[in-house]
Amino acid sequence: MKILFALDDFPPVTYTSASTLTYNFAKELLKRGHEVFVITSVQDKSKQGEEEYEGLKIFRIYSKYNIRWKAYLSICNPHIVFKFSRIIKRIQPDIVHFHHIHRYLSYCCLKIAKKHVRGVFLTVHDVMLVHYGKLMPKNGNIYYEISILDQIKEARKRYNPFRNIAVRHYLRYTDKIFTVSNSLKKVLEINGIKNIETIYNGINIDDWGRGTSREKIEEFKIKYNLKNKRTVLFGGRLSGAKGGDQILKAIALAKERLKNVVLIIAGEKNQYTEKAGKLIKELNIEENVIFTHRLDKEDLGAAYNASDLFVLPSLCFDSFPTMILEAMACRKPVIGTCFGGSNEIIIDNITGYLVNPNNVDLMSEKIIDLLKNPQKAKQFGEAGYNRAKEKFSFFDHSEEILKWYLKFASSD
Repeated sequence: MKILFALDDFPPVTYTSASTLTYNFAKELLKRGHEVFVITSVQDKSKQGEEEYEGLKIFRIYSKYNIRWKAYLSICNPHIVFKFSRIIKRIQPDIVHFHHIHRYLSYCCLKIAKKHVRGVFLTVHDVMLVHYGKLMPKNGNIYYEISILDQIKEARKRYNPFRNIAVRHYLRYTDKIFTVSNSLKKVLEINGIKNIETIYNGINIDDWGRGTSREKIEEFKIKYNLKNKRTVLFGGRLSGAKGGDQILKAIALAKERLKNVVLIIAGEKNQYTEKAGKLIKELNIEENVIFTHRLDKEDLGAAYNASDLFVLPSLCFDSFPTMILEAMACRKPVIGTCFGGSNEIIIDNITGYLVNPNNVDLMSEKIIDLLKNPQKAKQFGEAGYNRAKEKFSFFDHSEEILKWYLKFASSD
């Protein structure tokens, strides 16, 4: 088959969880003998154009605009659509598979694709089909119909009353919508999106579990002075919505009962980091928090393996945190949020703990429990590894999607 992927960003220019997943799957398709193309966007004019990258034919289209126009240009971006149409006519693929297109490529590309190919698919990684940003719990509940008032509060002056209507219009041109978790499927269906199938993200277990050398792990420990420390890893972009305040407060409570507790925050510094720095001083945990730069895959593997446990305490709806899978592949116990798809990955009290991150005392107790009981932590880690291997393998993920491709590519 000729398969085209279309998404807002793609390696090696930009790495996100969605683009990395797409890249890995594209490489797998190449191994299986398919022709694979990618249409993506760039915000640097010098990087636009065509290139061959590791066997993939990539078309990078330049588009850059003020974020205030996102609710309009995400529907139909004139900087993109003409070039997108021209490229797809040239390639003549059998399948077009979209991922994130809610910033630059825009939803009208779904209609363009449907005119030229047999199968059009969209993988949804978040709630942007029905909302303007992070979905926060309401009265402790994450599954609710998002009101116009909710959208206005989130978007403010960027609110477009026709946005969701237009999104639903263009979704009619998809043959199937994939969600990365049943939790996300439920949220979307409550808010009027249909024709959905859940296909969990998968990872190559051995890339994480065996892919990091002991030397690299020791090097990481020495670099960040982790020898003889009880180490908690927080991954991803630090923000209030991701539970930044809560994890810092939980570590402060853990410090009162345990010696040598450190929190590693792996990711780029951002606007929230300055605010977090003030809270760190107030809590008197300057010596207990370590900020790393954004880690590449090799260094991130070392971070997982050098840590005692992994925590991702999102306050917002977190569709399917792939980093939890990566930590499990490294045989680490995990503590995850109750809001979103984490409960489809973690088995509470078997592979880790599920917590309401607003309950800082409980989260701290779970952290202390795993740090004080290394045998339990090891058991959780082994159970997590086995679950990741059996339930969330990259091979199974690839097979499920290929079945859908073949269903449409082989149809008359």
